Amino acid sequence: MKVYKVGGAVRDKLLGLPVHEHDYVVVGATPEQLRALGFREVGRDFPVFLHPETGEEYALARTERKSGPGHRGFRVEFGPDIPLEKDLERRDLTINAIAEDAAGRLIDPYGGLADLEARRLRHVSEAFVEDPLRVLRVARFHAKLAPLGFHVAPETLALMRRIADSGELEHLTAERVFRELEKALATPCPWVFFETLAACGALPRLFPELADGGRLARALAALRRAAALDEAPELRFAALAAAALDEAAIDALCRRLKTPRAWRELALLTRRHRDLFEQATRLPPPDILAGLKALDALRRPERFERFLRAAEAVAGSEPGRERWPWPQADYLRAARDQAAAVTARDLLRRDLEGPALAAELDAVRCTAIAKLKRRYRWSVP
Repeated sequence: MKVYKVGGAVRDKLLGLPVHEHDYVVVGATPEQLRALGFREVGRDFPVFLHPETGEEYALARTERKSGPGHRGFRVEFGPDIPLEKDLERRDLTINAIAEDAAGRLIDPYGGLADLEARRLRHVSEAFVEDPLRVLRVARFHAKLAPLGFHVAPETLALMRRIADSGELEHLTAERVFRELEKALATPCPWVFFETLAACGALPRLFPELADGGRLARALAALRRAAALDEAPELRFAALAAAALDEAAIDALCRRLKTPRAWRELALLTRRHRDLFEQATRLPPPDILAGLKALDALRRPERFERFLRAAEAVAGSEPGRERWPWPQADYLRAARDQAAAVTARDLLRRDLEGPALAAELDAVRCTAIAKLKRRYRWSVP
């Protein structure tokens, strides 16, 4: 029995990137042997085990053969006679097909080290085209590694185009597409994910709402700005969607991808109230208060903060406005705080009830918001 560290842990260590988790391949072993050593089996389609102490994943060496459509249409074969090279051969990219043994020696049968040096994302074998999920994975790796100068090899991009033209992408589940999207949005250059999908012809099949050139340009400009403001994937998604799509299209996209409810809500709020953000410093206090209520800002300050950042990304991404100052965010935060500081309890001594109490509460809050003019400059584009 031999154990090898594989995949992202080896790749990221060689690139000098943080390593967050380790995966291992076990060669020359059976499931019974690992169970006898205390490993807990968790794999559904093939034997994957969790180490009894570290909880890290150990998988038996395996091969795959295409047996049906989609990324799940494979027949998996495993056993103690499968060599490490055969296991590595089934991987997507050469930089992910490097193994490290217990002594720290690298096993690199497919040229992954040379591709790391050349900053090249290249497929391991022609079997790459059998798994449509690899189109999304390569685009995601490109977004992750773009700051280091990585590019997709032309021959690999050609295979991605073959997959896009084959109809295989239609067999990917919404859950799996969203999972890759979520990971891509968390990368340093999330816009590269969409640019790569567009380059291989996959964008109209996976994200048809963004396939139009004008919409894509607006979406990616907002995504760039959002990535500079915040790392949260849901905020970046909200900016991307609100910059390019109307509310109906955003709703349809979120339902098709089965995004979390919070993602859908933030994207819709950003689209619906983007004008409130841009015009905030010109609006009278009653309009500001109405906007805060529509955003439920007083009860949900964390979501309101995400809205402000997403809205700033959209506003600041429009041509000619990239370098404009945007005091609207600070102004709306202050307005929210002023309004929240006034409560119905403060008015109880006035013997007001029902609609009269609500009206007086709004009036006092508007007065508090109006006082902000003394502290905020109004030279806003």
